Amino acid sequence: MRRILVTGRGGQLATGLADALPARDFEPILVGQPEFEFAAPETVAAAFAAARPDAVVNCAAWTAVDTAEEQEAAAFGANALGPAMVARLCAGAGIPLVQVSTDYVFDGRKGAPYLESDAPNPLGAYGRTKLAGEWAALAGNQRTIVVRTAWVFAPMGANFVRTMLRVGAERPELRVVADQQGSPTAAPDLADAIAAVLARVRETGWRDEYRGVTHATGAGFTTWHAFAEAIFAAAAPFGGPTPRVVPIATADYPTKAARPADGRLDTGRLASVFGVTLPPWQEGLARVMRALHGA
Repeated sequence: MRRILVTGRGGQLATGLADALPARDFEPILVGQPEFEFAAPETVAAAFAAARPDAVVNCAAWTAVDTAEEQEAAAFGANALGPAMVARLCAGAGIPLVQVSTDYVFDGRKGAPYLESDAPNPLGAYGRTKLAGEWAALAGNQRTIVVRTAWVFAPMGANFVRTMLRVGAERPELRVVADQQGSPTAAPDLADAIAAVLARVRETGWRDEYRGVTHATGAGFTTWHAFAEAIFAAAAPFGGPTPRVVPIATADYPTKAARPADGRLDTGRLASVFGVTLPPWQEGLARVMRALHGA
């Protein structure tokens, strides 16, 4: 296993994989629009044939959570029909597929970190379409690993860290939700973990225990409010903004799509099956902050 087809070129995770895969002696082949487009199935097949991959990591997705409420059919095309296409191609080639998913498949009412065996119950269209994508990927290819993650951030792209730094530079005070909790996940750390999973598969050959869902997030938990405070604390040594961060309730910040109040994911299976762990989210934040400031 050497050639890894990575979809979603230009996204946070795909960009991280472009660095993480070569470090483990893989050759990443990144594809994205316009030559790879789920709405044009012929482009998916053509890109797959041209790449001749030994494995695929599907990062391509509809990630606009609120917009998905109004455009669920389009989100379903990207998040469910797209993975189904990729899974069929992988099955035909007899190769592994890593399908990236989300904590939004859960309703956040468990009151404890979710296990992979817990029943999903998405609250909105984004979660529903991502869950459908999990099912499609698993049904379409026996060698599928679904990697659920959460709160992804990176030095580039649209994410909470970059939004906080931008808005914090514009306003002396920010109001941030304090009653939703989860695990921030640095895209470079997630990419390293996925590369390590693929390296394990290459080392051992495919095993039936690899198939299924695996949670992968930064270690530790926090709230959006506490995460925001950590962002500004990490940015301060670089001359970043230091606004006052006021805790508010979810009810004070209404959105079109409901979010899980407690999306914590248990990552024990990632460690026990693949021997992989992610570092604490604070370490990922520090690395991303250094990258943002060229340090």
